[in-house]
Amino acid sequence: MLTINVEQRLEGAVVRLTGDVDLSASPQLRSYLKELVRAETPRIIADMGGVSYIDSSGVATLVECLQGVSRYGGRLRLAALNKRTLGVFEISRLDTVFSIHATVEEALRA
Repeated sequence: MLTINVEQRLEGAVVRLTGDVDLSASPQLRSYLKELVRAETPRIIADMGGVSYIDSSGVATLVECLQGVSRYGGRLRLAALNKRTLGVFEISRLDTVFSIHATVEEALRA
């Protein structure tokens, strides 16, 4: 089960994720992210600190969001990934595509 909380800030939106980002949860996450993209949110921070597991559908959802924000010049930042979750991005070499930060605060400043 995935819990999603969106916090609007002056710098953009912080999307706090808690739980597993898998095939069953990805549509829910996609819906939240599409709304932020539709609103042309200038900076979206995905706080992954509470994510214990992410599969290829979760990664695809984040890639789709990255493509969406790129169309209007926005930015997607990933923050606070644990070792396991970061490993998924490193193995797929997506750590070179995404802007990944140690903390949400660091991502907001980037």
